[in-house]
Amino acid sequence: MDSTPSFSLQRAPKWLLALLPLLLLLALIAGFLLLNPLSFFSGAFPPLEQLNVQRITLPARDQIRLEVINGGPDPVSIAQVIVDEALWQFTMTPPGPLGRLRTAVIDIPYPWVAGEPLPIDLVTSTGLTFPANIDVAVQSPAVDGRTLLAYGLLGIYVAVIPVALGMLWYPFMRRVDRKWMNAILALTIGLLVFLFVDMVLEALELAGEAPAVFQAVPVVIFGILLSLGVLLAVGRRSGEQTPLRVATLIALGIGLHNLGEGLAIGAAFAGGSAALGSFLVIGFTLHNITEGVGIAAPLTRGERPTLRVFLLLALLAGGPAIIGTWIGGLAFSPFMAALFLAIGAGAILQVIWEVGKLLTRDARREGGTAFTWLNFGGVVAGVLIMYLTAFLVKF
Repeated sequence: MDSTPSFSLQRAPKWLLALLPLLLLLALIAGFLLLNPLSFFSGAFPPLEQLNVQRITLPARDQIRLEVINGGPDPVSIAQVIVDEALWQFTMTPPGPLGRLRTAVIDIPYPWVAGEPLPIDLVTSTGLTFPANIDVAVQSPAVDGRTLLAYGLLGIYVAVIPVALGMLWYPFMRRVDRKWMNAILALTIGLLVFLFVDMVLEALELAGEAPAVFQAVPVVIFGILLSLGVLLAVGRRSGEQTPLRVATLIALGIGLHNLGEGLAIGAAFAGGSAALGSFLVIGFTLHNITEGVGIAAPLTRGERPTLRVFLLLALLAGGPAIIGTWIGGLAFSPFMAALFLAIGAGAILQVIWEVGKLLTRDARREGGTAFTWLNFGGVVAGVLIMYLTAFLVKF
């Protein structure tokens, strides 16, 4: 009989069993790097270059500034800059080749003309060209207290005030017959459905502008699911949702939507690609006033809230637009904007679920059903209202 001791993994410590796969993986990677089997396939192939323009600003009447990031696997060297079909001098900070996921600022001393389009092309050392166009040349606002105040007032005008005005319909809705109140709740669902679809499409559009290495489209999808899952878990733990809680969730979801809206507005102003005149301010007011109706509708099902509650809900729904305009105007990033919108879309989806449950419980309490033609008309009316008023704010 062989008495030679044998090693058994079942007798090994738990920490060793946990680390063993990782240690073998590290050994495999080290061996791969030492042997370098890919050298067999190496040849005179061009590098894989990918350059993304994150932001374009016009700080002065004779200056163009581009913020770029290398989203490809190989270093990128910018050899030439073409402005309006002419080669132009430029300075890059930091200088030299741009490594993977590294960012740089390119300053171009160019006497641009206000109100005119400005085509720009970045040419790498290998001859690849990456466009960076300005639709309308407008000087970007300076970063100071006055600019922050202007952006803040803009957020108040396009979000906080319209939401507060919409909530003024609360006394009227309080006196409406129950079946019509249910129709208004259904209208709220229609408003939220439009906001959800709009946020998802905007998030996917921004995800397409982000460097491919960030995988922004999957991040948008998982951001929606993660936000929805967290809010559903929180809602289940807190028990049955009261009308005030539902109104707060609606305000939170709309606030996240307005955060994304503020990001887009701030970025558009900083890049000079849009001029927000009085017509556009009126458009945003009409578009966002319906959001206040959606917040106030569930409150008719419970005790009469105080004025302080209304003010806090209006601030929760509209206030994020102020933060959004600051971020968009001073430090816009397509990837972060897409992520914020995805989180907001998940929140909106959870709110749709809660309002639907509120409507269903009320109908069962009365011995009826929530699936009536009147409620269906409310949903359709909500979508149509948001769709028609969106004509005034899309740019």
